[in-house]
Amino acid sequence: MAAVDLSTHPGHLARRLQQAHYLLWTTMVSEEITSPQYGVLNALMAEPGLDQRTVGERVGLDRSTVAEVVGRLGRRGLIEKVRDTEDGRRFSLRLTGEGAGVHRKLTVRTARMNHVFLAPLSEAEQAVFLDLLRRVSDAAEQLRSPVGVTGAGDGDAAHRPW
Repeated sequence: MAAVDLSTHPGHLARRLQQAHYLLWTTMVSEEITSPQYGVLNALMAEPGLDQRTVGERVGLDRSTVAEVVGRLGRRGLIEKVRDTEDGRRFSLRLTGEGAGVHRKLTVRTARMNHVFLAPLSEAEQAVFLDLLRRVSDAAEQLRSPVGVTGAGDGDAAHRPW
């Protein structure tokens, strides 16, 4: 069998894109705060008091990853857990003053990084690119709970969620 052209494989391109994003993130935004950690800070800036599960849903992180991210941000003093007065089992998450400051600083840096990241595209192409990424990402969310998804190589695309 001949080699395939990986430039036609979305997973290969997504991995390369992620590598480029990681490089830009660590050089232009932060070596200490990761992109998922920034996502959690941003979600809490937008909606203070969310619980951990909801934060994970807002930023597309699975339960174990959001638990790890929240733990790290808490240990760094950037977020705090507050026990819910109506449901003692539930904790609300809030940015600390330091967390809000870090969010502000990273938001400026992230805007600069995004400008560099998308520079090869015109403004119109950037809008289309982001729309396409959102659509594919939203559809891929169905893979988290793949009801009816069949095994690889079975050729039965009718049961796949997309």
